[in-house]
Amino acid sequence: MTLLSEETDVFEAAPGQRCAVLFLARRRAPSPENPDRAVRPVMARLDALKAEGWRLSVDRVLAGDGAEADEHPDSPTVYATGFSHDVDFVGLFEAPTPSAALRGVTALEAAGWARALRTQWLIGPREFLPVVGAASRPEDDWAFFALWKWNAAWHAASAEQRRAYDLECDVAFAADVRAGAAIAGRHRLDGASEWDHVGVWRVPGVAMVQAAMREHTRVADFKFTTSRHYLGRRTRLDDALRRK
Repeated sequence: MTLLSEETDVFEAAPGQRCAVLFLARRRAPSPENPDRAVRPVMARLDALKAEGWRLSVDRVLAGDGAEADEHPDSPTVYATGFSHDVDFVGLFEAPTPSAALRGVTALEAAGWARALRTQWLIGPREFLPVVGAASRPEDDWAFFALWKWNAAWHAASAEQRRAYDLECDVAFAADVRAGAAIAGRHRLDGASEWDHVGVWRVPGVAMVQAAMREHTRVADFKFTTSRHYLGRRTRLDDALRRK
């Protein structure tokens, strides 16, 4: 896969075909009369996808590749965003390949996901590897989801201008990691959506994100992008589906 922007000190290109399955979901109204009965087939399908190599939580995506990472606990997880956004839940799974991602989404919808949630699915290949620094803590239960697309100014910029911009932004990303953010790499979404990329951070809390946005503004991160952000708190998917 050709990178839309180059590697930096923070970000390293990802090998393989792993693929993001990002979802922005709203509860259906009315909710299912028997939530437990509705949830069981969805969770069974997720168990089957996990056996096929899917990663079902941001925490598992952050754990990366390798035999030790495969033993990392991986309960299906979403982030509750309804307190400040127009969607109730946002989450990120990772499938082994793009074709597996498409098959899996179809199977989840058929298993009952679509009866509980109205969902926008965004699918795309992994571009950069996860970045987890010494300050990151697995118990941190907030996540920041950043969708963005390159604007007209980026498309008009020279290769030298884009590279200078990447290095300026890298200063802010390095500060994020030092402050405790764990970044789940970067995934491409431009193949089938209006967005070019998604980045997901596991963070200690809202204050850290606010400080990070000030630093990204200082280095002019947003001069070349149009973006949409979601902030949510971790919750188990089965609990989210049962909740009315």
